[in-house]
Amino acid sequence: MSSRPKISIIGAGNVGATTAHWIASKELGDVVLLDIVDGMPQGKSLDLLESAPVEGFDVDVKGTNNYEDTKNSDIVVVTSGVPRKPGMSRDDLISINSKIVREVTENVAKHSPNCILIIVTNPLDAMVFVASKVSNFPHHRVIGMAGVLDSTRFRTFIAKELDVSVEDVDAMVLGGHGDSMVPLPRYSTVNGIPITELMDHGRITALAERTRKGGEEIVNLLKTGSAFYAPGAAVTEMVEAILKDKKRILPCAAYCDKEYDVNGYFVGVPVKLGRKGVEKVIELKLNKEESEMFQKSVEHVKSLVATTEKFL
Repeated sequence: MSSRPKISIIGAGNVGATTAHWIASKELGDVVLLDIVDGMPQGKSLDLLESAPVEGFDVDVKGTNNYEDTKNSDIVVVTSGVPRKPGMSRDDLISINSKIVREVTENVAKHSPNCILIIVTNPLDAMVFVASKVSNFPHHRVIGMAGVLDSTRFRTFIAKELDVSVEDVDAMVLGGHGDSMVPLPRYSTVNGIPITELMDHGRITALAERTRKGGEEIVNLLKTGSAFYAPGAAVTEMVEAILKDKKRILPCAAYCDKEYDVNGYFVGVPVKLGRKGVEKVIELKLNKEESEMFQKSVEHVKSLVATTEKFL
Protein backbone atom coordinates (compact mmCIF):
# COMPACT_ATOMS: atom_id res chain seq x y z
CA MET A 1 0.00 0.00 0.00
CA SER A 2 1.22 3.47 -0.88
CA SER A 3 1.53 5.94 1.98
CA ARG A 4 0.94 8.80 -0.44
CA PRO A 5 -2.27 10.83 -0.20
CA LYS A 6 -5.15 9.44 -2.25
CA ILE A 7 -7.11 11.77 -4.52
CA SER A 8 -10.17 10.49 -6.32
CA ILE A 9 -11.67 12.37 -9.24
CA ILE A 10 -15.25 11.55 -10.15
CA GLY A 11 -15.89 12.20 -13.82
CA ALA A 12 -13.19 11.45 -16.41
CA GLY A 13 -14.25 14.01 -18.99
CA ASN A 14 -12.04 16.94 -19.97
CA VAL A 15 -12.06 18.62 -16.55
CA GLY A 16 -11.56 15.40 -14.59
CA ALA A 17 -8.81 14.05 -16.84
CA THR A 18 -6.98 17.39 -16.95
CA THR A 19 -7.19 17.67 -13.16
CA ALA A 20 -5.68 14.18 -12.90
CA HIS A 21 -2.89 15.29 -15.25
CA TRP A 22 -2.01 18.41 -13.19
CA ILE A 23 -2.22 16.53 -9.86
CA ALA A 24 -0.06 13.62 -11.04
CA SER A 25 2.55 15.88 -12.62
CA LYS A 26 2.91 17.73 -9.30
CA GLU A 27 3.21 14.41 -7.42
CA LEU A 28 0.50 15.44 -4.95
CA GLY A 29 -0.66 11.87 -4.43
CA ASP A 30 -2.03 8.72 -6.04
CA VAL A 31 -4.94 9.42 -8.36
CA VAL A 32 -8.10 7.40 -8.96
CA LEU A 33 -10.13 8.52 -11.97
CA LEU A 34 -13.72 7.22 -11.95
CA ASP A 35 -16.40 7.41 -14.60
CA ILE A 36 -19.55 5.48 -15.49
CA VAL A 37 -18.33 5.00 -19.08
CA ASP A 38 -16.60 1.63 -19.32
CA GLY A 39 -12.97 1.82 -20.46
CA MET A 40 -12.73 5.62 -20.67
CA PRO A 41 -11.22 6.31 -17.22
CA GLN A 42 -9.05 3.20 -17.55
CA GLY A 43 -7.71 4.31 -20.93
CA LYS A 44 -7.02 7.91 -19.91
CA SER A 45 -5.36 6.80 -16.65
CA LEU A 46 -3.11 4.30 -18.39
CA ASP A 47 -2.13 6.92 -20.97
CA LEU A 48 -1.32 9.42 -18.21
CA LEU A 49 0.61 6.79 -16.23
CA GLU A 50 2.72 6.02 -19.30
CA SER A 51 3.85 9.66 -19.39
CA ALA A 52 5.36 9.32 -15.90
CA PRO A 53 8.83 8.16 -17.03
CA VAL A 54 9.13 11.18 -19.33
CA GLU A 55 7.70 13.70 -16.86
CA GLY A 56 9.37 12.05 -13.87
CA PHE A 57 6.46 11.66 -11.46
CA ASP A 58 6.19 8.67 -9.16
CA VAL A 59 2.51 8.36 -8.33
CA ASP A 60 -0.07 5.77 -9.28
CA VAL A 61 -2.91 6.66 -11.63
CA LYS A 62 -5.82 4.23 -11.80
CA GLY A 63 -9.00 4.34 -13.87
CA THR A 64 -12.16 2.63 -12.68
CA ASN A 65 -15.95 2.36 -12.88
CA ASN A 66 -16.19 1.13 -9.29
CA TYR A 67 -16.50 3.38 -6.23
CA GLU A 68 -14.84 0.65 -4.15
CA ASP A 69 -11.53 1.78 -5.73
CA THR A 70 -11.99 5.29 -4.29
CA LYS A 71 -12.19 3.93 -0.74
CA ASN A 72 -10.49 6.00 1.99
CA SER A 73 -9.62 8.92 -0.29
CA ASP A 74 -8.16 12.01 1.38
CA ILE A 75 -9.75 14.32 -1.18
CA VAL A 76 -12.52 13.63 -3.67
CA VAL A 77 -13.03 16.02 -6.59
CA VAL A 78 -16.46 15.90 -8.25
CA THR A 79 -16.47 16.99 -11.89
CA SER A 80 -19.32 14.74 -13.09
CA GLY A 81 -22.21 16.33 -14.86
CA VAL A 82 -23.28 17.74 -18.17
CA PRO A 83 -21.07 20.59 -19.47
CA ARG A 84 -22.48 23.75 -21.00
CA LYS A 85 -23.19 24.11 -24.68
CA PRO A 86 -23.33 27.46 -26.50
CA GLY A 87 -26.40 29.45 -25.47
CA MET A 88 -26.69 27.67 -22.12
CA SER A 89 -26.08 29.32 -18.79
CA ARG A 90 -24.57 27.42 -15.88
CA ASP A 91 -28.02 27.54 -14.29
CA ASP A 92 -29.63 25.61 -17.17
CA LEU A 93 -27.83 22.49 -15.97
CA ILE A 94 -29.50 22.44 -12.59
CA SER A 95 -31.99 19.56 -12.77
CA ILE A 96 -29.78 16.98 -14.46
CA ASN A 97 -26.64 17.85 -12.50
CA SER A 98 -28.46 17.93 -9.14
CA LYS A 99 -29.38 14.27 -9.65
CA ILE A 100 -25.86 13.33 -10.77
CA VAL A 101 -24.16 15.13 -7.85
CA ARG A 102 -26.61 13.60 -5.37
CA GLU A 103 -25.83 10.08 -6.57
CA VAL A 104 -22.06 10.69 -6.71
CA THR A 105 -22.02 12.21 -3.22
CA GLU A 106 -23.93 9.26 -1.73
CA ASN A 107 -21.28 6.89 -3.11
CA VAL A 108 -18.36 9.08 -2.05
CA ALA A 109 -19.66 9.54 1.51
CA LYS A 110 -20.13 5.78 1.83
CA HIS A 111 -16.59 4.89 0.74
CA SER A 112 -14.61 7.91 2.02
CA PRO A 113 -16.49 9.25 5.06
CA ASN A 114 -13.50 11.34 6.21
CA CYS A 115 -12.54 12.93 2.89
CA ILE A 116 -12.63 16.58 1.87
CA LEU A 117 -15.03 17.13 -1.02
CA ILE A 118 -14.22 19.63 -3.77
CA ILE A 119 -17.15 20.26 -6.09
CA VAL A 120 -16.57 21.52 -9.64
CA THR A 121 -19.90 20.66 -11.30
CA ASN A 122 -22.10 23.58 -12.42
CA PRO A 123 -24.15 25.45 -11.36
CA LEU A 124 -21.39 25.43 -8.79
CA ASP A 125 -22.84 27.12 -5.69
CA ALA A 126 -26.03 25.05 -5.86
CA MET A 127 -24.11 21.79 -6.42
CA VAL A 128 -21.93 22.43 -3.33
CA PHE A 129 -25.15 22.83 -1.37
CA VAL A 130 -26.43 19.49 -2.76
CA ALA A 131 -23.17 17.72 -1.85
CA SER A 132 -23.24 19.20 1.65
CA LYS A 133 -26.84 18.15 2.27
CA VAL A 134 -26.38 14.62 0.89
CA SER A 135 -22.99 13.88 2.50
CA ASN A 136 -23.85 15.45 5.86
CA PHE A 137 -20.14 16.25 6.17
CA PRO A 138 -19.04 19.12 8.43
CA HIS A 139 -19.18 22.34 6.40
CA HIS A 140 -15.41 22.86 6.43
CA ARG A 141 -14.96 19.63 4.45
CA VAL A 142 -17.22 20.61 1.52
CA ILE A 143 -15.78 23.26 -0.81
CA GLY A 144 -16.63 24.57 -4.26
CA MET A 145 -14.01 25.39 -6.87
CA ALA A 146 -15.02 28.67 -8.46
CA GLY A 147 -13.22 31.70 -7.09
CA VAL A 148 -9.75 30.35 -7.90
CA LEU A 149 -10.83 29.88 -11.52
CA ASP A 150 -12.61 33.24 -11.78
CA SER A 151 -9.64 34.98 -10.15
CA THR A 152 -7.09 33.32 -12.41
CA ARG A 153 -9.07 34.55 -15.41
CA PHE A 154 -9.15 38.08 -13.99
CA ARG A 155 -5.40 37.85 -13.27
CA THR A 156 -4.72 36.67 -16.83
CA PHE A 157 -6.67 39.55 -18.36
CA ILE A 158 -4.98 42.12 -16.07
CA ALA A 159 -1.50 40.78 -16.91
CA LYS A 160 -2.26 40.85 -20.64
CA GLU A 161 -3.72 44.37 -20.44
CA LEU A 162 -0.71 45.77 -18.55
CA ASP A 163 1.89 43.58 -20.29
CA VAL A 164 3.30 42.34 -16.98
CA SER A 165 4.13 38.91 -15.57
CA VAL A 166 1.13 36.88 -14.42
CA GLU A 167 3.21 35.93 -11.37
CA ASP A 168 2.96 39.49 -10.03
CA VAL A 169 -0.80 39.77 -10.42
CA ASP A 170 -3.22 38.94 -7.61
CA ALA A 171 -6.96 39.30 -7.95
CA MET A 172 -10.06 38.63 -5.91
CA VAL A 173 -13.47 37.55 -7.20
CA LEU A 174 -16.37 36.98 -4.79
CA GLY A 175 -19.95 35.77 -4.98
CA GLY A 176 -21.66 33.10 -7.02
CA HIS A 177 -19.92 31.35 -9.92
CA GLY A 178 -22.00 32.91 -12.67
CA ASP A 179 -22.89 36.18 -14.31
CA SER A 180 -23.47 37.77 -10.89
CA MET A 181 -19.88 37.13 -9.68
CA VAL A 182 -18.13 40.14 -8.15
CA PRO A 183 -14.58 40.92 -9.32
CA LEU A 184 -12.99 43.30 -6.77
CA PRO A 185 -10.55 45.75 -8.41
CA ARG A 186 -9.73 47.35 -5.02
CA TYR A 187 -8.38 44.00 -3.83
CA SER A 188 -6.59 43.21 -7.10
CA THR A 189 -2.93 44.16 -7.34
CA VAL A 190 0.26 43.96 -9.38
CA ASN A 191 3.05 43.23 -6.90
CA GLY A 192 1.12 45.11 -4.21
CA ILE A 193 0.08 48.06 -6.41
CA PRO A 194 -3.74 48.25 -6.73
CA ILE A 195 -4.83 47.97 -10.38
CA THR A 196 -6.96 51.08 -9.78
CA GLU A 197 -3.66 53.02 -9.89
CA LEU A 198 -2.44 51.34 -13.07
CA MET A 199 -5.42 51.66 -15.41
CA ASP A 200 -8.54 53.73 -15.79
CA HIS A 201 -12.02 52.80 -14.62
CA GLY A 202 -13.25 51.93 -18.12
CA ARG A 203 -10.50 49.39 -18.76
CA ILE A 204 -11.01 47.81 -15.34
CA THR A 205 -14.78 47.55 -15.91
CA ALA A 206 -14.19 45.86 -19.28
CA LEU A 207 -11.79 43.31 -17.73
CA ALA A 208 -14.23 42.60 -14.89
CA GLU A 209 -17.01 42.00 -17.41
CA ARG A 210 -14.79 39.71 -19.48
CA THR A 211 -14.05 37.76 -16.28
CA ARG A 212 -17.79 37.32 -15.60
CA LYS A 213 -18.23 35.97 -19.11
CA GLY A 214 -14.92 34.05 -19.09
CA GLY A 215 -16.47 30.60 -19.14
CA GLU A 216 -19.05 31.59 -21.76
CA GLU A 217 -16.33 33.01 -24.03
CA ILE A 218 -14.62 29.60 -24.08
CA VAL A 219 -17.90 27.67 -24.50
CA ASN A 220 -18.74 29.82 -27.54
CA LEU A 221 -15.31 29.24 -29.06
CA LEU A 222 -15.21 25.48 -28.44
CA LYS A 223 -18.88 24.96 -29.42
CA THR A 224 -18.84 21.38 -28.09
CA GLY A 225 -17.97 21.78 -24.41
CA SER A 226 -16.53 24.05 -21.78
CA ALA A 227 -13.17 25.05 -20.29
CA PHE A 228 -10.89 22.43 -18.75
CA TYR A 229 -7.22 23.52 -18.53
CA ALA A 230 -7.78 26.45 -16.16
CA PRO A 231 -10.49 24.66 -14.11
CA GLY A 232 -8.17 21.64 -13.72
CA ALA A 233 -5.28 23.88 -12.64
CA ALA A 234 -7.54 25.74 -10.19
CA VAL A 235 -8.67 22.49 -8.53
CA THR A 236 -5.05 21.35 -8.30
CA GLU A 237 -4.07 24.56 -6.50
CA MET A 238 -6.78 23.84 -3.91
CA VAL A 239 -5.76 20.17 -3.56
CA GLU A 240 -2.14 21.19 -3.02
CA ALA A 241 -3.07 23.81 -0.40
CA ILE A 242 -5.03 21.18 1.54
CA LEU A 243 -2.62 18.23 1.30
CA LYS A 244 0.46 20.33 2.11
CA ASP A 245 -1.41 22.27 4.82
CA LYS A 246 -0.27 25.48 3.15
CA LYS A 247 -2.91 27.76 4.73
CA ARG A 248 -3.33 29.49 1.37
CA ILE A 249 -5.82 32.35 1.18
CA LEU A 250 -7.89 31.47 -1.88
CA PRO A 251 -11.39 32.41 -3.01
CA CYS A 252 -13.61 29.31 -2.83
CA ALA A 253 -17.30 28.54 -2.48
CA ALA A 254 -17.49 28.01 1.28
CA TYR A 255 -20.26 27.82 3.84
CA CYS A 256 -21.10 31.22 5.28
CA ASP A 257 -23.58 31.82 8.03
CA LYS A 258 -22.93 35.00 10.02
CA GLU A 259 -20.01 35.86 7.72
CA TYR A 260 -21.10 38.49 5.22
CA ASP A 261 -24.67 37.98 6.62
CA VAL A 262 -25.18 35.09 4.18
CA ASN A 263 -27.25 32.96 6.62
CA GLY A 264 -26.32 29.42 5.69
CA TYR A 265 -25.30 29.18 2.03
CA PHE A 266 -22.15 28.30 0.09
CA VAL A 267 -20.82 31.35 -1.77
CA GLY A 268 -17.49 32.51 -3.14
CA VAL A 269 -15.40 34.18 -0.42
CA PRO A 270 -11.70 34.24 0.47
CA VAL A 271 -10.86 31.35 2.81
CA LYS A 272 -7.81 29.87 4.50
CA LEU A 273 -7.29 26.41 2.99
CA GLY A 274 -5.31 23.86 4.96
CA ARG A 275 -5.31 20.24 6.04
CA LYS A 276 -8.77 20.48 7.61
CA GLY A 277 -10.29 22.07 4.51
CA VAL A 278 -11.77 25.52 5.05
CA GLU A 279 -10.01 26.66 8.22
CA LYS A 280 -11.32 30.22 8.19
CA VAL A 281 -13.57 32.48 6.15
CA ILE A 282 -11.89 35.86 5.62
CA GLU A 283 -14.30 38.78 5.84
CA LEU A 284 -13.31 41.66 3.59
CA LYS A 285 -14.55 45.18 4.25
CA LEU A 286 -16.69 45.89 1.22
CA ASN A 287 -17.73 49.36 0.16
CA LYS A 288 -21.37 50.15 -0.61
CA GLU A 289 -21.20 49.26 -4.31
CA GLU A 290 -19.26 46.00 -3.71
CA SER A 291 -21.61 45.05 -0.89
CA GLU A 292 -24.69 45.59 -3.06
CA MET A 293 -23.20 43.49 -5.89
CA PHE A 294 -22.26 40.74 -3.45
CA GLN A 295 -25.77 40.67 -1.92
CA LYS A 296 -27.29 40.46 -5.39
CA SER A 297 -25.00 37.51 -6.15
CA VAL A 298 -26.00 35.81 -2.88
CA GLU A 299 -29.70 36.25 -3.74
CA HIS A 300 -29.07 34.52 -7.06
CA VAL A 301 -27.35 31.63 -5.26
CA LYS A 302 -30.33 31.33 -2.89
CA SER A 303 -32.73 31.09 -5.82
CA LEU A 304 -30.62 28.32 -7.40
CA VAL A 305 -30.50 26.40 -4.12
CA ALA A 306 -34.28 26.66 -3.78
CA THR A 307 -34.57 25.03 -7.22
CA THR A 308 -32.26 22.14 -6.27
CA GLU A 309 -34.25 21.26 -3.15
CA LYS A 310 -36.90 19.44 -5.17
CA PHE A 311 -34.21 17.08 -6.48
CA LEU A 312 -32.94 16.12 -3.01
